Amino acid sequence: MAGGYDRAITVFNPEGRLLQVEYALTATKQSAICFGMKCIDGVILGARKGVTSPLMEEAEKVFKIDEHIGAVFAGLRSDGRVLVARGRLEAQINRLTFGEPITVEALANRIAEYEQVHTQYAGSRPFGVLMIIGGVDTKPRLMMTHLSGFYLPYKAYAVGMGSQTARQVFEEEYRDDMNIDDGMKLAIKAVQKAAEKKVPPDDLEIAVIRVEDKKFTRLTPEEVKKYFRAAGY
Repeated sequence: MAGGYDRAITVFNPEGRLLQVEYALTATKQSAICFGMKCIDGVILGARKGVTSPLMEEAEKVFKIDEHIGAVFAGLRSDGRVLVARGRLEAQINRLTFGEPITVEALANRIAEYEQVHTQYAGSRPFGVLMIIGGVDTKPRLMMTHLSGFYLPYKAYAVGMGSQTARQVFEEEYRDDMNIDDGMKLAIKAVQKAAEKKVPPDDLEIAVIRVEDKKFTRLTPEEVKKYFRAAGY
C-alpha cells in the first residue's frame, strides 16, 4: 500500500521512491508506440498515429523542434505538447543568444531540467511523458528524456504500448553500420512485432533528419508504403 506517501510528489516513501513519479510513468505505457533510431547517415523518428475512430482526423505525432531536430513522445498528449513547446522555445533562445543551432544533447538536458523541477515542488505534478529527441548536429544523435528529470543517449529506443518488445528487437538486430534504409526496415519490423495485429502503413508517421542536409523531413504516405514493402509488410 502507498500509506499516504503518494499524496504529495515531494514525499519519499520508506523505500526511497517518489510514488507520484512512478504513477506518471504508468501513463506512458498507455499510449501508442513511438521510436527513434540513430543511423550512419541520419536519424529516424516515428510513431503510430493511434486513430481510434473513423470520425477522428489524424493528429501530428512526430514533432519538429528545430530545423535539425525532431521529437516523439508517449504518454499524456497535453503534457507532451507542453514539452514540445518548451523544446522549441529553448532552441530559439539558443539561436538568439549564441547565434547557432542548439545541439541535441543540450536540448535534451534543458527539457530534462524542466521536467525535474516538476517532481520537486508542491502545486505541480510530474509530466506523464517519455520523450525521444533525435537530430543531427556534428553527427546523428538520439536522446531519451525521462519524466523524473534525466536523459540518456541511445542508438535506438522505443516507448509506449508494446515498447518492451520493440526494444528487444532493436537489441537483437541493431547494427552500428545501419543506414536509414536499413534502419527503416528494422523499425517497421519492431513496430509490427510489438503490435497485437498487423500495422498498416497509414497508421505510422515517420520523419528523418539526414546528415547531408540536417533538415527535419516528414515522409509522405507513399514513401512510408515503400519502406513497408521493402520490410516485407
